[in-house]
Amino acid sequence: MAVVSRIHPERTGTREWEIRCDLAALYRAFVRYGWTDLIYTHISARLPDEPGHYLINPYGLLFEEITASSLIVVDYDGKLVRGDWPVNEAGHAIHHAILKARGDANWVLHTHSRAGMAVACMKCGLLPLTQQAMFFHGRLSYHPWDLQTAGQEECDRLVADLGEHNAMILENHGLLVCGPTPAFAFTHLYNLEVACKVQVDVLSSGQETIIPDADVVERTAAAGADPEFLVDDLAWQAIRRSLDNTQSDYAT
Repeated sequence: MAVVSRIHPERTGTREWEIRCDLAALYRAFVRYGWTDLIYTHISARLPDEPGHYLINPYGLLFEEITASSLIVVDYDGKLVRGDWPVNEAGHAIHHAILKARGDANWVLHTHSRAGMAVACMKCGLLPLTQQAMFFHGRLSYHPWDLQTAGQEECDRLVADLGEHNAMILENHGLLVCGPTPAFAFTHLYNLEVACKVQVDVLSSGQETIIPDADVVERTAAAGADPEFLVDDLAWQAIRRSLDNTQSDYAT
């Protein structure tokens, strides 16, 4: 079993520890909802009190092993600041680029889920088949495939394609969501993942699909942008409570 170096709470400020606990909870939530890919993919969180630094998973741990104290701190140059595990080069390329360019994006979530990758391979992109899918109407970016370690030019293209949106389909690759809070980012990724799963199911059925009228799609998208409609914080608090009751070691 891997020996995991840990950073104890007394060595961090209260604010950093709270961010660490939310980030570790996100990793455990990925396990719960089947969004993991062995030791690959990554979730990051900005450290607001340390400009140019962010938290990310140690490269080599399964998400079910990750705790608040095992997360590593990396700078925008890809150098390890705290922790003694390797840094995932592809993860750094994606996350530092978005965190550096988007001051409003404090959390970045990336998945290689089966349904997400399937839709990422469809030329039609995400179809407005469900309420969850319609939430992303006009608010979803697409980025063509290239190696995430291809260099700064690829990082720049990724950021340019994301633009001001908070969700992206990485073509032939997977999904990416960013946001100001863990609650916002988690809820948006949950809806995007569900939308992709349903699209795969519907298209696999061979049945003729029902596409709602354009005005219905527009109104649904507008409702999805209303914080009072999605109540992100309540959903995330429920996830944290559930983890506290079943996997409380995430916060150690």
